[in-house]
Amino acid sequence: MTKDRFHSLVKNALIKEGWAIMDDPYRVKVGEVKFEIDLAAEMLIAAERQGEKIAVEVKSFLGSSSTYEFHTAIGQYVNYHFMLRLHEPEGKLYLAIPEDTYESFLPRLLFKEFVKKLVLIC
Repeated sequence: MTKDRFHSLVKNALIKEGWAIMDDPYRVKVGEVKFEIDLAAEMLIAAERQGEKIAVEVKSFLGSSSTYEFHTAIGQYVNYHFMLRLHEPEGKLYLAIPEDTYESFLPRLLFKEFVKKLVLIC
């Protein structure tokens, strides 16, 4: 699996925030289907509580079409989300994207509404 350009930056940011990287990549298998989510991390909240577990898919948005990159990222996110629900129901999935993509591309009304609806579905 080829790592996205910003994979190391996201991984280091998670570590700085106190997350322990458990898998890089996080391999998920449900039945015959296998996926590799970029990172799996866990943060211990307190000794008496179970740790919070997350998986992070990193997307760099470096292609010539931001719309195509968005569709690819969302498609992967939806697939990984449902696989993760079957494999590890308490886990949460996040999509890491560059800040400039978040600030310039996602505020467009169409994509903003799409992301809102996607969050409600997932």
